[in-house]
Amino acid sequence: MGRVGWLMAAFAAGVSIVSAQIPAGAQIGLARYLQGGYRGSARSLQEAAEKMPAADYEFKPSTMPEARTFAAVIAHAADGMFAECAVARGVARPAVSIEKGATTKAGVVQGLGDAIAFCDPAFASLTEVSAVEFVRKGAGELARGAVLAGLLAHNAEMFGISTVYLRAKNLVPPGSR
Repeated sequence: MGRVGWLMAAFAAGVSIVSAQIPAGAQIGLARYLQGGYRGSARSLQEAAEKMPAADYEFKPSTMPEARTFAAVIAHAADGMFAECAVARGVARPAVSIEKGATTKAGVVQGLGDAIAFCDPAFASLTEVSAVEFVRKGAGELARGAVLAGLLAHNAEMFGISTVYLRAKNLVPPGSR
């Protein structure tokens, strides 16, 4: 399977992106698809973070000690964005951990906003050519688009988890209105 085929398979396996009907004759390339998915996932996480009341940021719908609080779920998503967008951009990851440092709504929302601002250039500069270029990830290399597809899968997972927390507090999650 070619690089683009692998990327599309990764998307089909792990990311559900809400998209409008594609008009007849329109062609949506990988870069544009990833950009649209990013905008949607960033917006969903941001709206979920803003919707949960500050008093409930330490809430977790379980007594299991390893379950994350709502603050930690959103902060974990932000940390993932910093990590993967640094790889995609070929820059050092900012020396920040939202999950280890922020527990208040204000701190988590700010950290998520900072992560989104850090990721914006990675997606904005993406082209059909750059999406299949290899970037250093750990000891090996991965197509830039695959790194960003993985980020979208992680964002979708964290948003899905956040919806459980919101519903447990009788709040309608973003996108369910």
